[in-house]
Amino acid sequence: MPALRDKVVLVTGAGRGTGRVHCERFADAGADVIMLDHAEAAEDLRETAEQVSRRGRRAVIGIADVTVLAEVTAAVDAGAEQLGRVDIVVANAGIHTPGGPAWQISPQEWQRTIDVNLTGVWHTVRAGVPHIGPDGGSVVIISSTNGIRGTAGTAHYTATKHAVVGLARTLANELGPRSIRVNTVHPGPVATPMVRNPATYKRLRPDLDNPTEADAVEVLAARNLLPVPWVEPVDVANAAVFLASDQARYITGTQLVVDAGLTQKTT
Repeated sequence: MPALRDKVVLVTGAGRGTGRVHCERFADAGADVIMLDHAEAAEDLRETAEQVSRRGRRAVIGIADVTVLAEVTAAVDAGAEQLGRVDIVVANAGIHTPGGPAWQISPQEWQRTIDVNLTGVWHTVRAGVPHIGPDGGSVVIISSTNGIRGTAGTAHYTATKHAVVGLARTLANELGPRSIRVNTVHPGPVATPMVRNPATYKRLRPDLDNPTEADAVEVLAARNLLPVPWVEPVDVANAAVFLASDQARYITGTQLVVDAGLTQKTT
């Protein structure tokens, strides 16, 4: 029997990229899915819902900007009413905008990153947790390797990814008596458009006028212990499914790193 048969999972940022793969993997594991994303991703959300439905699971779409609590709450309430409850919350929505030295990041970019990556996670938890029943459940927050290390030029992003670790640790203490486990997942670079784009290639290879993906791959692979440049979205989703399952029933307040050895490499 699939590990999460008939559970209900809430996933934010579900329209594309890793968010879509989360929905697919949870459906593979037997869960029904409440999927949230902003209005511009409505068509992508419909495609995600089709992928869930093809796997024989129920899919409910919610249009909401995670920075707006009223929108998130309304969408989650509607999804929980339709599917009966929420068992698992996956706070996945996040952004990574171009940075620079901390003192040169614009106030607008700083605030926008906090609004999505930190406040958006809090909104998701605030809306989702009240629907988790007396049998307990799981909250999985998608952080980053930048949540456990610092990287030059990413102060706004790194600050938020560290902050959600503190939020998760606090939630683990608060929700433990209700049998709700809370953990964070920390991917390294993931093979999505957030990484695979010309701007990232240029940041990784400033010595070249028009760096290609192959040029960037050399840099990324050299950073890891394993001979790969990045992890795939399914690797992140597999970690989330594991943490949500009974196989992780006594794991809470921890950080699961999925980074091909990036944070452990010393040379």
